[in-house]
Amino acid sequence: MMSNLQDWPEPIIRVQSLSESGLPMIPDRYVKPLSDRPSSNRPENGENGDANIPIIDLTGLTDDKTELSRSTMDRISSACRDWGFFQVVNHGVSPGLMDQARETWRSFFHLPMEIKQAYANSPKTYEGYGSRLGIEKGAILDWSDYYYLHYLTLTLKDYNKWPGSPDYCREVIDEYGKELVKLGGRIMKVLSINLGLNESHLQNAFGGENIGACLRVNFYPKCPQPDLTLGLSSHSDPGGLTILLPDHEAPGLQVRKNGRWITVKPARHAFIVNIGDQIQVIFLFIFLSPNHTKLFFEPFP
Repeated sequence: MMSNLQDWPEPIIRVQSLSESGLPMIPDRYVKPLSDRPSSNRPENGENGDANIPIIDLTGLTDDKTELSRSTMDRISSACRDWGFFQVVNHGVSPGLMDQARETWRSFFHLPMEIKQAYANSPKTYEGYGSRLGIEKGAILDWSDYYYLHYLTLTLKDYNKWPGSPDYCREVIDEYGKELVKLGGRIMKVLSINLGLNESHLQNAFGGENIGACLRVNFYPKCPQPDLTLGLSSHSDPGGLTILLPDHEAPGLQVRKNGRWITVKPARHAFIVNIGDQIQVIFLFIFLSPNHTKLFFEPFP
């Protein structure tokens, strides 16, 4: 554990520890510039209050066949072109497994710090329990901790880097990962078909049977000054496709569209899907990889 921590070029400070210390003000290194603060991103006077990313029913989309209606296929294409984000319901992943995955990770982050520190990550792979670093002098940090691990390819999959607590954690992660890889394959099939390509075009572009997949869990502790910081700074995702399991206890995901920030309203047992930079490039910027961010809204988790 200690060797991992000492590998980093600066001291590691867990945001959760800062939050639980009862400090009345956040440290300066977490205070965002005025232009980036949440208050400047939130819609004013109800503006965009009814806007939401598209919600799409995937009934009929399985690993073996695509029986989505033409209108549903068109809605997915429009969402990728106009938003780069959409929600999917009736996606084939058990609601019970979704709830179990969410609660398993919540249990992990509420374990005593000395247990979590046994899984501290290092600069070698970034796998494990981590917090963002300010390697660049003067970097402003995000108010969040995380856990990162590889699920695929199998050569990168290392159960020793997965949390062993709670007792059932690894089994839940494995089952959840298997179902999400299947869902990702189905969605990439639709994206390929929508552009008139062979249904396996995207899957093959990302390695076919050797496709890579990783899991990142973000934890957003309570914050005494939520209007001064962000859970995650504005960014686009560098990978191909992101499938996000939202937490209703930690709202605040926002998507940038037409120069405005739209707050996502998650549907029950839906996944939020967004296009990453690599698919944007593969499809010659026809599908968008938009900027998004994470604010703190009451109630805090």
